[in-house]
Amino acid sequence: MVDSSIGGKTGVDTRDGKNLIGAFRQPSLVIDDLDVLKTLRRRQFNQGFAEIIKHAIITDPKMFEQLKVAHASGLRCASETLALRRLIRRNIEIKSRIVAKDERDQTGQRALLNFGHTVGHAIERAGNYRKFLHGEAVSLGIVAACAISVKKAGLPPDQGAAIADLLRSFGLPTRLPHKFPRKKILDALKFDKKFEGGKVRFVVTPRIGTAYLADNVTVDDMHEAVDAL
Repeated sequence: MVDSSIGGKTGVDTRDGKNLIGAFRQPSLVIDDLDVLKTLRRRQFNQGFAEIIKHAIITDPKMFEQLKVAHASGLRCASETLALRRLIRRNIEIKSRIVAKDERDQTGQRALLNFGHTVGHAIERAGNYRKFLHGEAVSLGIVAACAISVKKAGLPPDQGAAIADLLRSFGLPTRLPHKFPRKKILDALKFDKKFEGGKVRFVVTPRIGTAYLADNVTVDDMHEAVDAL
């Protein structure tokens, strides 16, 4: 409702990676029926908050603070609440605004939506798309992106810690299982569609509420962040 339903990308997954084949095709209509959320198991419901938290990190510090309050008030359990309806609407507006500026991902504006996804997609692939749900993998990718942001963009460590705390509060993972095949993650990174001409297109955040596409992140930086997970 807050992410893949908006934007017009119709990508499909292959053995080589996520969303590598597809086309741009805007839908005639998108319906977000909140009653559907009542049918979801907790794990499925919670994973959607990874994308919501991502939106807050890259563009909306006020929403980040509101999410902390929302969790404390039991939002994750009350899928029928007016607060959730407002939150979904707000996230639709955020993504729609970004997509409108760069529908076909050509100027770098839309790339901001990839925050946490470079490592997240590699984790999904390393787990054969079975170990982690998409939002769970993105949560781990966000933690890795924050570690890189501390190193390369000056993200204050306490803000990185606050992001990890918020992810955990919605039941999302922030550490890999001990025996998870980390080498497979590193091998999968090179298949990501955000590598162009051998260069890394990596989104970093210097502080909660803003993000940019960095040109100084290396493969070694990503390996270090994966090791830290």
